Amino acid sequence: MIAWLLVALGLTILLLAGDALVKGAVNLSLRVGVPALIVSLTIVAFGTSAPELLISINAVLENQAGLALGNVVGSNTANILLVLGVPALLSGLHTSECDSRKTYVFMIIASLLFVGLAFTGEFGALEGAVLLFALGLVLLDAFVEAGRHRRATAEMLLVDADESEGVEGADPDMPWWQITVFLVLGLIGLPLGADILVDNAAIIARRYHVTDSVIGLTLVALGTSLPELATTVMAALRRQADVALGNVIGSNMFNLLAIIGVTGLVGVIPVDPSFLRFDLWVMLGASVLIVPFVFLKMDMNRVWGLLLTVGYLVYVWQVLT
Repeated sequence: MIAWLLVALGLTILLLAGDALVKGAVNLSLRVGVPALIVSLTIVAFGTSAPELLISINAVLENQAGLALGNVVGSNTANILLVLGVPALLSGLHTSECDSRKTYVFMIIASLLFVGLAFTGEFGALEGAVLLFALGLVLLDAFVEAGRHRRATAEMLLVDADESEGVEGADPDMPWWQITVFLVLGLIGLPLGADILVDNAAIIARRYHVTDSVIGLTLVALGTSLPELATTVMAALRRQADVALGNVIGSNMFNLLAIIGVTGLVGVIPVDPSFLRFDLWVMLGASVLIVPFVFLKMDMNRVWGLLLTVGYLVYVWQVLT
């Protein structure tokens, strides 16, 4: 029971520290003159994925690499089946109004690249460099596309109050002392939370005679997907399906390219054969399931929400058994 409580504590610290780091970094960057566009594409993206990144790095350093890989693969599967399924089940998602075709194609390419590299047997420095190079291309394309859109609408790429309002965590009136506090809390809380979570997840794995990979695919993956789930549910209730779908697609792409890319440079992540036989294909299959909502302008109604949610529960049951 204590181990379970400490896992929950570690996860809570991670989520709060990640949020604090995003707020501090965003407002520091805007204060020193970094354009809000660049902040959105880099600092916010990295900051919101900081809990998963710290978990993966800490797991590799603690010789529990299966937890690192399981966290990413399990999170991506949960993002599609659960994070989209639950809000669709609650109120439906009007995905016919979204145009996320380009980013979806990038996500599929990233997934195929990830699966292909997994068949080398490990994610090391070379594989990590390849993933980070692909991430760089995606960010470059996003930056160019955003700049093209701004020029087309005759907007200046300047940091002002109107522009910063659309950036997560931005507060034009935040004082310097508060920015400093957020940064310190984030930088201290992230490694602390990751250490508590990984150590106690390993205790649970040994107690229940399951592998680190299984804990990563289920307990840790579900926990680190909770922020995306909360964001997507709120977006669905506000009829902002573009935010919901974009959040999931962007998160999945970042998980594959950035988290495993950086972690691969820190240490070698061996790929358990079970991933090659089952989990990677479930992740890829879940990604393909949303093709009708991306390309055919279909709404994700409650029936689809039920199917996706049940699909995730079946997957978790299969992993655990």
